[in-house]
Amino acid sequence: MTASRNAVIPSGRTAEEVVVDDAAWLAWIVNLGCIELHPHPVRSSDLDHPDELRIDLDPVPGVSWADVRTVVLEVKALLDDMGLRGWPKTSGSRGIHVNVRIQPRWTFGEVRRAALALSRAVERRAPALASSKWWKEERHGVFLDYNQNAKDRTTCSAYSVRPLPDARVSTPLHWHEVPDCEPADFTVLTIPKRFAELGDPHAGMDATHGSLEGLLELAAKDEAAGFGDAPWPPHFRKMEGEAPRVAPSRAKSAAKPPRTKMPLVVVANSPDKEAALAGLERWKGKYPEVARFLAKNDVLVDSMRGRSSTWTRIRVNLRHVPEALRPPQETPDPDDDPTREWRTLRAKSRTRASKEDA
Repeated sequence: MTASRNAVIPSGRTAEEVVVDDAAWLAWIVNLGCIELHPHPVRSSDLDHPDELRIDLDPVPGVSWADVRTVVLEVKALLDDMGLRGWPKTSGSRGIHVNVRIQPRWTFGEVRRAALALSRAVERRAPALASSKWWKEERHGVFLDYNQNAKDRTTCSAYSVRPLPDARVSTPLHWHEVPDCEPADFTVLTIPKRFAELGDPHAGMDATHGSLEGLLELAAKDEAAGFGDAPWPPHFRKMEGEAPRVAPSRAKSAAKPPRTKMPLVVVANSPDKEAALAGLERWKGKYPEVARFLAKNDVLVDSMRGRSSTWTRIRVNLRHVPEALRPPQETPDPDDDPTREWRTLRAKSRTRASKEDA
């Protein structure tokens, strides 16, 4: 029984990862209070060649569950065209995951390249509902997160319990269940009975290992047509051929015409997501005429991370609001950014150091 493996993460550091390969290790992890597991898409015998392509459908705020189901069926149709079998499951939150067992022949970079090609292809098939855009301000509908296939990125495992009030479970599905499924139906109270009656819909997943050659050919066609690499997660080094890793609203370039910056206002900052969402509703109540012009994807809910803290920032994109009606940036309500004190002290320290050097 193998207890752990040392994995090298993109920063160059190593991490000792637990290998849960029997009931004893699962009990050990549960005893630590871990109810949501995030496995890597590799086997412990080969940490550099994934045997799973992961398709993470992440709806932007306001998108209906029906739209998520529509997009995942487009994903299935594309996988069928590529000769690949997808295994769907609810994320346990707002989205759907589709896992594809693949031959462990390709590196993480190649698997991510295939995932990006898939995301762009689905976007072309359902342009009103699907998006492959990395930056939140450019997304609409259901985002297909190709970067979940980058090394050291993970998604929750099947049967993980998610941190929601009703204790929803990330639940494996048969494809015929997808058109009518509802995520709220799958909780810690309902899954034991479902499993006893239906078994595991993903029980046969390891019997079929597909090839990425079709998706990689699609990626080559995209690149030949001028579609280069898309942005990587922020903690990765800059990749060759990667598009600028900066949000369009903040992009600056002397060689190109300046981009039109998005008119964004911050309306709430709070370590409590519900408090931040309540602040958004107060802002809408304060500016009802403005709220009337907002599209679903004009509200950006960002999960922010500091060195030792997390919080929710909510921004509103006023691009669809007539300029005469656009409210100015005001103090967010609430305005509980846990990093503000640290950033203020750091700025004062730098100012003091600069004066001493002078």
